[in-house]
Amino acid sequence: MSTGTAPTVIGIPAPQEDVDAIVAFVAGVQDAQQGARPDAFLGGFREDAIWTTAHGKRLTGLPEISAFTRKVLPPQADSPVMATYTVDLILFIRPDVAAVKIRQRPATRDGGRFLDEVFHGQEDPAELIAAHPEAVPGTPTYVLAKDDGVWRIAAAQNTSVVDAETLAAG
Repeated sequence: MSTGTAPTVIGIPAPQEDVDAIVAFVAGVQDAQQGARPDAFLGGFREDAIWTTAHGKRLTGLPEISAFTRKVLPPQADSPVMATYTVDLILFIRPDVAAVKIRQRPATRDGGRFLDEVFHGQEDPAELIAAHPEAVPGTPTYVLAKDDGVWRIAAAQNTSVVDAETLAAG
């Protein structure tokens, strides 16, 4: 469920094939999460990765990330809500390291209606957060490293969007 718009690419010059590979990588993360498939999701991490969840839980190393993922991801298969991911920005730090900013939007599983639209245009959408926690979007940042030609997550931080101005703007 991508918007189809190309991400902004900044930093050092990078070949289009790396941009395309990163966009495809994020699409694979979306697919693994929507399908509640831990093995597919975990395949995108380096062994020494660090991950911070949207609720602030720090996970260090693939074994810890794996234990957490295997606990929380499978129950998502039955959820009426799924997350969608769009790559907004790629900062190539080095040819083999990129910071990737992602727009994560909750959508209904049975039709893809974006739930965060409830906040758009509201004067004070912050009041709606408590009433619609399932509609709060995320703004993950992935630091990807390219090892042996394959992009993988070295570090990631997922953050829930609760800034009223950002929610209202969409």
